[in-house]
Amino acid sequence: MGYRVAVVGATGNVGREMLNILEEVNFPVEKIHAIASRKSIGQLVSFGNQNIACEDVEQFDFSKVDVVLMSVSGGFSKEWAPKIGAAGPIVIDNSSAWRMDPDVPLIVPEVNPDDVEWASRKNIIANPNCSTAQLVVALKPLHDRAKIKRVVVATYQSVSGAGKEGMDELWDQTKGVFVLGAPEPKKFPKQIAFNVIPFIGAFRDDGFTDEEAKMWNETHKIIDPAIKLTVTCVRVPVMVGHSEAVNIEFENPLDEDEAREILRESPGLVVVDKHEPTGYITPKEAQGEFPVFVSRIRKDDTVEHGLSMWVVADNLRKGAALNAVQIAELLHQRGLIRQKALV
Repeated sequence: MGYRVAVVGATGNVGREMLNILEEVNFPVEKIHAIASRKSIGQLVSFGNQNIACEDVEQFDFSKVDVVLMSVSGGFSKEWAPKIGAAGPIVIDNSSAWRMDPDVPLIVPEVNPDDVEWASRKNIIANPNCSTAQLVVALKPLHDRAKIKRVVVATYQSVSGAGKEGMDELWDQTKGVFVLGAPEPKKFPKQIAFNVIPFIGAFRDDGFTDEEAKMWNETHKIIDPAIKLTVTCVRVPVMVGHSEAVNIEFENPLDEDEAREILRESPGLVVVDKHEPTGYITPKEAQGEFPVFVSRIRKDDTVEHGLSMWVVADNLRKGAALNAVQIAELLHQRGLIRQKALV
């Protein structure tokens, strides 16, 4: 017997990807529901060979489903996730609303799977920020071996991280540059076509952005609060796929060859690292793929025990929808989904 699953925010980029991946991995689904806001009621989304009409979140009875995957705004999740969890199903939430709540586990299944055991505190599990998810998959096995002291990260984040509006803006501006000039930015603060923007989110008093703060706060919660982490988040004119230049300082020695082997043997990772002009992964090649890819692993001689590397993943998949589905699979494997009798 399969589960009754609801995807809330089913018409968005990540919601649609959640539906795709549930079908791709053959998650045991008995009945699927696509849930959206009132303006999207009746809109069709795909699940395998089916076209499903979106149902109204305000009218839907969540007590009749077992698992809810949510890709909505933080404000919407703050209002609805507790209501849905109280109705019975386990909520896997992709927003930032619950990530730092001490009673809500923040899960990347390859990194901290045991934390799902206390999901029953609020019946909510949080998905990390897309850039955090791929980073911690690469950091955790190295931390286990040589203990990370400090990490410096520069991200190269695709416009899909800002939703369909971000993708449309890059497309429209790119076309416009060659015709009548790029239209004025709306979604981003400056032109994104043929440009990079070293600003994502909102500025904090310390000069960092909240996107940057999310990465260090979430890494501390998922792996180790003792890791020192500094980040610069940059939006780049790429449709799908986030990249990160990562510099790591360890407490114990770890050379690049051993690091390469550790990462090759770790779950969720693929190492593509040859000293050739094409011996690395770009976001274009990572698009549509499940793993986190690591390339350009090399020694950093400016510190006693240092390595640098290049980390790439599909942000709509491992950074969001895939991770959520993997959490659902983890719950299924551990028998933590309270399945209701079909009526």
